[in-house]
Amino acid sequence: MIDRHRLPALVVLSLVLLLLAIPMAYAREMVSVARGEVNMRSGPGPRHEVAWVLSRGYPLSVLGRKGSWIKVRDFENDRGWVLRSLTSRTPHHIVSANVVNLRGTPSSRSRIVGKARYGDVLRTLERRGEWVKVRHKRGTTGWVARRLLWGW
Repeated sequence: MIDRHRLPALVVLSLVLLLLAIPMAYAREMVSVARGEVNMRSGPGPRHEVAWVLSRGYPLSVLGRKGSWIKVRDFENDRGWVLRSLTSRTPHHIVSANVVNLRGTPSSRSRIVGKARYGDVLRTLERRGEWVKVRHKRGTTGWVARRLLWGW
């Protein structure tokens, strides 16, 4: 039997645990393409039409699952299905602005060490506040403001 004096504390504790669990339920699950090229299909299976061909590292938001297939969305809100085994949990970003500067340090006053263009896939190396340290496929490493990117 529950002690009446402890009941309010138990109710408060339960509410706190529930409130902490809600954001995790809505947390965005992300994956990236693990192979050189992966087909994004219109449905969950190899018989469905290929909608897009995605390159290595391309970040995707997971919307659902059906068997060994995952329903995904990209930074332009295109949706489709990819085979789960062709994805990884390696974090990547994609440039969502026309052109971004890769900087030497996480500051808009830092020197520019390179540039990336809309749709370029960047390997995520580190996060610091509103900045992300990335590596471009050409090998250039630098910091980009997070608001100019999509991914994780």
